[in-house]
Amino acid sequence: MKEKVILAYSGGLDTTALIPWLKENYDFEVICCCIDVGQESELDGLEERAKLSGAAKLYIEDIVDEFCDEYVVPCVQANAIYENKYLLGTSMARPAIAKRLVEIARKEGATTICHGATGKGNDQIRFELGIKALAPDLNIIAAWRDDKWTLQSREEEIAYCKQHGIDLPFSADNSYSRDRNLWHISHEGLELELPENEPNYDHLLVLGVTPEKAPDEGEYVTMTFDKGVPKSINGKEMKVSDIIRELNRLGGKHGIGIIDIVENRVVGMKSRGVYETPGGTILMEAHQQLEELILDRETTEMKINLANKFAQLVYEGKWFSPLREAIQAFIESTQQYVTGEVKFKLYKGNIIKAGTKSPYSLYSEELASFTTGELYDHHDAEGFITLFGLSTKVRAMKMKDLEK
Repeated sequence: MKEKVILAYSGGLDTTALIPWLKENYDFEVICCCIDVGQESELDGLEERAKLSGAAKLYIEDIVDEFCDEYVVPCVQANAIYENKYLLGTSMARPAIAKRLVEIARKEGATTICHGATGKGNDQIRFELGIKALAPDLNIIAAWRDDKWTLQSREEEIAYCKQHGIDLPFSADNSYSRDRNLWHISHEGLELELPENEPNYDHLLVLGVTPEKAPDEGEYVTMTFDKGVPKSINGKEMKVSDIIRELNRLGGKHGIGIIDIVENRVVGMKSRGVYETPGGTILMEAHQQLEELILDRETTEMKINLANKFAQLVYEGKWFSPLREAIQAFIESTQQYVTGEVKFKLYKGNIIKAGTKSPYSLYSEELASFTTGELYDHHDAEGFITLFGLSTKVRAMKMKDLEK
């Protein structure tokens, strides 16, 4: 019997061309595996296309809820944002996909997993680190790094498919390179390849509109959280995936979550892209607003520091690492009392606070007001400042003595 290979299959031109390529160059039985993390219409017609291209079998695995509950929620709780802007949409999804690819490989008795990520990007790292962490015995074929892969353009890939009797509805026209899941959609290529060019938002946007085209009336939204997990929108309880769907609708409508960034890829180069994360931007902001009331100063400071490291680990494909697990354990301990209600107004790209409350709020009106109460005597600040600034004063005195 032929060896089996699990192909991470999106249905796009690259992974479709990989089916006959794997059969021709490696004599594999090709089993396509499309992992559904919320691509929506991109999944239409995949079964017919895979079989037409010579696949022995196609799995379409719906892991949307697993993706949201086990990957998105920890990143929201951590406030994990890469380089202060990127909400890790693609980065969070890749380890979830890698995990399911390994599970299918085990089920099918496959020896190899193949992916179509390019040799210039981050995804090759994320897929392969995930596979190595979960199944170090499996072989990995990265087609774009394989000497046997000689197809260098869409035109060549289309011609290759036609040579193998595969006539597909793909054109050689240039278009944006996109990655979509329930959390976001990314756009690269065309005018975005030059940082001096303004994005053509009318041509580019998929999930929403620009703030200029958003409604002139703002819209109030109320959310609740229980131990850091979102539970409801406007009084209606929903699972996390449905909350993200509804926030995507609201955020897209009001021009929320559009960012244009130049980021530092793991492989060393800079890349420019536009990301739409309408629901994710709202969810992150709402969670942060609630944490402001609840977390003490020292925990907040440590959490900010660890959030950056957590984001870096996720971005670099190190989800299945002891350090990510350890940081997440700390994050989860901080969420024990992150329960309450957050109200805000969406208006032309802005998320405007409209009130936050929690039974675990550390905010004290008596302490925060300008009147003197039993818990705080203004005179106590004098001794505190003397001790808190002692090292600063001693150094200044020493420097004066040296000047003499």
